[in-house]
Amino acid sequence: MKLPKELTAYLISGGITTGVNYFLYAALLYLHLPWLAANSAAWAGAVLTAYLLNRRWVFHSGNHITKELASFVGARFLTLLAENALLWLSIDILDAAPVPAKLSVSIVTVLGNYILCKYRIFKKEAACHE
Repeated sequence: MKLPKELTAYLISGGITTGVNYFLYAALLYLHLPWLAANSAAWAGAVLTAYLLNRRWVFHSGNHITKELASFVGARFLTLLAENALLWLSIDILDAAPVPAKLSVSIVTVLGNYILCKYRIFKKEAACHE
């Protein structure tokens, strides 16, 4: 089964973005930042990476950049809140280690991010009809 070109590009860019996110998260944990601060800072680096890759390479967007970036960051902020809540549950309540907890929580956030990008942020703007 051959994956559609857009989905393949999304998976590759998602891998790059995830790599940025995990690298920053692990590095900040190594520097003894609390998991919540490390996750939030890693999120910022990952969001910038994801936006640039998604806009140009995955969805080939020609939409207005300011509005689109604001929508992108807003949507990703919602998934950050969900991720932080799930990490809190995993780490503080269920006593999971921070890195494995982030790996399991990422399944939910990656799926949520794709849906938000595909159907809300990078959707093609309708042509104006007079």
